[in-house]
Amino acid sequence: MDLYLIRHTSVDVPAGYSYGQTDVPLRETFEAEAATVKEELNKIAADKVYTSPLSRCVRLATYCGFEDAWKDDRIKELNFGSWEMKSWDEVSSHPHSEAWFKDWVHVPTPGGESFKDQYNRVASFLDEIRSCNDNTVFVFAHGGVLACAQVYAGIYEMSEAFKHLPSYGEIIKLTL
Repeated sequence: MDLYLIRHTSVDVPAGYSYGQTDVPLRETFEAEAATVKEELNKIAADKVYTSPLSRCVRLATYCGFEDAWKDDRIKELNFGSWEMKSWDEVSSHPHSEAWFKDWVHVPTPGGESFKDQYNRVASFLDEIRSCNDNTVFVFAHGGVLACAQVYAGIYEMSEAFKHLPSYGEIIKLTL
């Protein structure tokens, strides 16, 4: 299976904020960014298309011609819990932050999840789509989901995942 992972375009959130599963708006540059993604995807015929249900992914999938993409909660971004829409300065002053920054792979955010939790739900999604007979699959998702998928494919170790976070609008092809 050829899996094309597409990260949503840039968000209209101030730099330095954790926005995870918050449904945030896209920048005014959306159409220009999305046109580039669409041009690349038009060269490939997909058997199946999935999207995170968050609007930043649905909007890109729709723009690219996949308004009927299957929505799956397992490919949402990391749940930052009570840290959603907090600046990293605010997060750093939280009593739980030291433990999380030392071991974000295993330690969940307050009221949220750890990277391992996110990985487990993304791996469940990938296991399921691998069992189908689709040859080419598009997945519109988030940076954390794309990082999880690359860990799943054996490209990176879990502890290295966020050192290789894809850019907004980036398309990553994996063969599973």
